[in-house]
Amino acid sequence: MIIQSFKFLKINSLHLVLLLFFFKTNGQSDNKINLGISLENNLVKAKHLFILSGQSNMVGLKPEESFTPIIEKKYGKEKIIIVKDAKGGQPIRRWYNELEFDDNNLDDSIGNLYKSLIYKVRKAVINKKIKTVTFIWMQGERDAREELADYYEKSLIGLYNQLTNDLNYKKINFLIGRISDFDLLNKKYKHWTRIRDIQVKVAESNKRFDWIDTDDLNDGVNKKGIKINNDLHYSVSGYKILGQRFAEKAIKMINSL
Repeated sequence: MIIQSFKFLKINSLHLVLLLFFFKTNGQSDNKINLGISLENNLVKAKHLFILSGQSNMVGLKPEESFTPIIEKKYGKEKIIIVKDAKGGQPIRRWYNELEFDDNNLDDSIGNLYKSLIYKVRKAVINKKIKTVTFIWMQGERDAREELADYYEKSLIGLYNQLTNDLNYKKINFLIGRISDFDLLNKKYKHWTRIRDIQVKVAESNKRFDWIDTDDLNDGVNKKGIKINNDLHYSVSGYKILGQRFAEKAIKMINSL
């Protein structure tokens, strides 16, 4: 009886050591987020986080109309977190904290909208288990109008790096909505095509980056019932399609990695 008890104790002690080793090694990951968020060893229970931000055309997107239903259908309502924070008519400098200008008149409220965004994200994911993170960006019109293309590429990449650092999550997918065909001749917004080109360049520079086309979304009837053609903002149906395209491409990006 004493020998059998000793063997039982020895076996269970071994199991305990193995379990401790398992949890220690599996808890180490470059993707752990230090905000009360952690990657779940059993990823079945973990959630997909989608962060939507930008200026007016992101404001016009209502996730519940076309984005969220597609994401919910794919992953299930209980396995997704969607955070949106956007403000119309704003330049990228209000999100990117480290942007510096030669013109001091442009140093207005640098990074203040990012503070609002990251606050919402932290609040939404506290103590949640996160499987993937996708950052969806729809912005650039204001920078094209202010002729700030020289700063845009650095700002776009900087914003992505800023988010990965603040969340301590290095494998964030980055999905960019390229600004539309509103001013391809650069008559009203002198840097319009330059911003478009930069967005595509950045989107194609990393396997975790991608972009969607919006050129056909600014025709039709807007929310005021006015017929539009190649407008700065999108039509009612255009915003619905925008949500669909973001959702479908986001899913494709997640599945490809």
